[in-house]
Amino acid sequence: MRWAVLLCLLITVGGLWGCEKLTSSFSRTPLPDMGPRLANSVKLTFDPSFTNLKMQYIDGCNSPHELSVGEEVESIMIDAAAKNFTAVTVTGGIAAPIQPDMEIVVTLQRSGLKLWADNVYDRVPADMNLETLLTFKNAAGKELGQQTVSIAYTQRLILEPTLRRCDFGNIGEFVHDAGIALSTQFIRASRTQLASTDGLTPVPVAASPIKSIPPIARLPAQGTLSALSFKATVLDENSNLVFEGGEHIRVRIDLMNGGEQELQGVTAALSGTASLLAQFPTTALAVGQLRPGQSRSIEFVATLPQSVQQQKAEIHVAVSDSGTRAQPPTQTLALSIQPTGIKADDVDHIPAVATGFRQPHTYLISIGIGSYRDQQVLSRKFASLDAEMVSIYFQSLGGLPASNVRLLQNWKALRPDIDEALLDWLPPHMNKDAVVIVYFAGLASVSSTGETYLVPYDGTVTTTSRAYPLKDLEAALSRLQAKQTVFLFDGIVSRMGPDSRTKTALPQWNPTGSATLHVIGTSGIGRGLEDDQHRHGLFTYYLLRALRGEADTNRDGDVTLGETVTYLSQKVPWASKTHMNQEQRPLVAPTLRLTDPATALILTKLAAIQGTEAH
Repeated sequence: MRWAVLLCLLITVGGLWGCEKLTSSFSRTPLPDMGPRLANSVKLTFDPSFTNLKMQYIDGCNSPHELSVGEEVESIMIDAAAKNFTAVTVTGGIAAPIQPDMEIVVTLQRSGLKLWADNVYDRVPADMNLETLLTFKNAAGKELGQQTVSIAYTQRLILEPTLRRCDFGNIGEFVHDAGIALSTQFIRASRTQLASTDGLTPVPVAASPIKSIPPIARLPAQGTLSALSFKATVLDENSNLVFEGGEHIRVRIDLMNGGEQELQGVTAALSGTASLLAQFPTTALAVGQLRPGQSRSIEFVATLPQSVQQQKAEIHVAVSDSGTRAQPPTQTLALSIQPTGIKADDVDHIPAVATGFRQPHTYLISIGIGSYRDQQVLSRKFASLDAEMVSIYFQSLGGLPASNVRLLQNWKALRPDIDEALLDWLPPHMNKDAVVIVYFAGLASVSSTGETYLVPYDGTVTTTSRAYPLKDLEAALSRLQAKQTVFLFDGIVSRMGPDSRTKTALPQWNPTGSATLHVIGTSGIGRGLEDDQHRHGLFTYYLLRALRGEADTNRDGDVTLGETVTYLSQKVPWASKTHMNQEQRPLVAPTLRLTDPATALILTKLAAIQGTEAH
């Protein structure tokens, strides 16, 4: 790649064209403006430790790969030097047309590449660290000084949409952008060294018997362009570039300070199609400070409603800082939105409502958290949609008035929101016939003693201070003195603490003295499976199939709690083993006996539907 850059330099001497294709790889993220071109000529010497740098990583199918980092970053550094100095040559390359008045030796000090396991959908966070030593010498070979430059660059790698979905589609872009960050630091250090070195004078162009290499492009003076640069990307769950009803939308913004001064008050804001922006909890985020050469990534997250109209939409992304007048131009993201494709046997196709069936004393709190404010917390692709569909089923098939349902999704599922529903909304409606159902799709964590915590939108899995103890939920349900309380859980059960490998007791889903029936999607510690084909958690998918009539084994038109528990206990283990080659077994606590009054509790009422085993 570096020879392409040098060839373009030579072509430019003769006034020829045709370098656009050779240097097209540099157009992904441009080099920032570092100021007017300097009159100095430089020779770059790259130590083999840098040129031959390769990094290893494991793809999505656990296969090892080797990534050539040194050659790519080296070519970007050459390009950066060509944009900032009058003439550039590289040791071991084409002979210099003029005598360089400075040599820069680049030596690798440290490097590292880390891919994190807490991926969001098919986006895997990756960190690349590079540290190099720059040694500056004059034309006679005398050392003028040394500087260390380093970067810590973070980006989310995207799995290729192939049959196996193994490798990362943007890993080349990731290396390139890291090279941009390091090259920016390299040029800043070089300019600083030139300004501080006595006796280093530019070589007059007229003194050279050979025509000097003219600049590739005349850059504007420093200050006319913003030091703040960014790249906006829109991410969807299945990488098909089409956003469907119920799907998450992530707008990722990668920011970088390419200047020499710290930027203050950096912010990012969204504008565009109003109906789409209304789904975001906020359209402005404060980034804070960015040090020279520092990069940072932020994300705006939204969930489309289940029912959407086909449309084209736009999101305009703008970033700014409080200290400079010049700001980077706004970037526009174009989106295609369409309704969710519905299959004849899909649970998202809601059966006809049984007329005359009402349950005015049954209340539902449906909570679904697919993504968390803390991006290190494991996401749950379909949790928000699951909670929405459960609420729809209980209204259309369960006879619940809309006023008897509270739907809390994502950023609307903070601990105060859950407390308000349990402590303020429910109590005034309670009587001897009241039934309360709480559904939770998301994440739970378990302490070393087995105490179980639900994780609200603003919670973490490392501490209890921002988690919701299950015992608090149980206490609130107990105070209601309802005829029956039911808790349904579908999601991930993880160990609490910074080290997920720490041994811990099994989760305690049935506290002593609790009168609540607990139907838990997966027993023990682990991840409840998600059904990508049907876009639901596996447990919730079969819960919905149960509620629409498939659990009605006696074909009397009533789907009872006892029938539903039996159906889930059979179907979920079967489907997980047969279709996913994994194991998932629901847990019911306490054990539900045929003689228990709860078994006769009617959840939905409809004409019996013949189920299908198609999965």
